Amino acid sequence: MKPWIHYQVHQHIDKDKWDACIDRSENGLIYAYSFYLDHMTRNWDGLVYGDYEAVMPLPWNKKFGIHYLYEPAFTASLGIFGNGLNPTIINEFIKAIPPKFKLIEIDLNAGNKAEFPDGISIMRNNYVLDLNRTYEDIYKGYSENIRRNVKKAKQFECACITNVDIDQVISLSQEQMANVGSPLKEDYDRFKSLFAVLKKKEMANTYGVITKDQQMLASSVYFYSHGRAYYILVGNHPNGKAMGTSHYLIDRFIFENAGKNLLLDFEGSDLRNLAYFYSSFGAVHETYPALRINRLPWWAKLFKS
Repeated sequence: MKPWIHYQVHQHIDKDKWDACIDRSENGLIYAYSFYLDHMTRNWDGLVYGDYEAVMPLPWNKKFGIHYLYEPAFTASLGIFGNGLNPTIINEFIKAIPPKFKLIEIDLNAGNKAEFPDGISIMRNNYVLDLNRTYEDIYKGYSENIRRNVKKAKQFECACITNVDIDQVISLSQEQMANVGSPLKEDYDRFKSLFAVLKKKEMANTYGVITKDQQMLASSVYFYSHGRAYYILVGNHPNGKAMGTSHYLIDRFIFENAGKNLLLDFEGSDLRNLAYFYSSFGAVHETYPALRINRLPWWAKLFKS
């Protein structure tokens, strides 16, 4: 009998089978694990193909009595996960999203490309860098601007350290993002709790760049899964701009991990300046779809631009 796609509410999901599916999926990503979703979403259900042969997380919330799907903070891509996915299966998953979800604004992943009807999908941008080469080879792919800033950080005697306190990274990130739509405090609290779990699983680490006076000018959190290192949370101090510390921070991560079977995932970006920055390390451009489906009643559409 042909496997079927069925909707499972959160309390009925077999999380062991769910996570085993994410483990073995050729397009698996850390964001789709049940423990990640449990920390970063307000609520989540799922679509399950057969006996967890493929799955699709459905993070949801409710406002004014209307259920909607949304992309949680610090979650770059979700979508359908499994092996041998094809456009037919992908579209069947999309059709299986329950009609009670009147607004759908979620990102899929690079393994979910299919022909979607006009107005249902947009393409988003990401950059990834293969680290399974010598550092010297990767360095050759840096732009002149990146090389210049790396040298500048060395001239200022900056140093890269690991196992930075997570509170320091979050504090720098909050300061940096204060004027550009920072994630909510609730999201940072959820992230801190998630980090503690992943740290115990040896799936997370922190990096920082300090001056010779021990001032932290650049910091980041990396998560690890499926042969990827996710550059997931960044905090930069304004004083670091003149010293090239944000460039040096990434360079030192590359230096320490060059030669490993690891893909550095920059998690974006659709912002031109960030995209240029990431590509300047020699990162390769990849795209992934985002679902945008509006089934809101006419009166609710008045409040949704």
